[in-house]
Amino acid sequence: MSGEIRNVFISHVHEDDAALKDVRALLGTRGYTIRDGSIHSGTPNDAKNHDYIKNGILTPQINWAGTMIVVISPTTHKSDWVNWEIEYAEKQGKRIVGVWLQGAQESDIPEALKLYADAVVGWQADRVIGAIEGEINNWSNSDGSERPAQTLPRYSC
Repeated sequence: MSGEIRNVFISHVHEDDAALKDVRALLGTRGYTIRDGSIHSGTPNDAKNHDYIKNGILTPQINWAGTMIVVISPTTHKSDWVNWEIEYAEKQGKRIVGVWLQGAQESDIPEALKLYADAVVGWQADRVIGAIEGEINNWSNSDGSERPAQTLPRYSC
């Protein structure tokens, strides 16, 4: 996939802003380029109104992206914003890929990611690219081992 450019939205907690550059660099080692539409400290805003943040800032960026990457770190699961972004991306039919941040072993996964992730992969460029491209559709633990099937509650109408 050398030379390919993909539009992505990287969902993360602000403490992990540095990981955005790291994701781009990791994929760049394989000649894969992403344009990231996520909101981070380099694109600050002073918005306080939650509806405006969702509809005026986040929604257009997620709509623009073809894929959502969710950086999984020790605090990601605590973020209401990350869960909202994932839920919105799911409603828009976006591919959702979880990526374990280096050093995030045994971190909890956001609830929305548990429900809607197409793939969850470790910090390996080939695996992340494969997940973005839809060639990998399974879940890995943070160490790269395959994660056993999860039982999800099912409800009938």
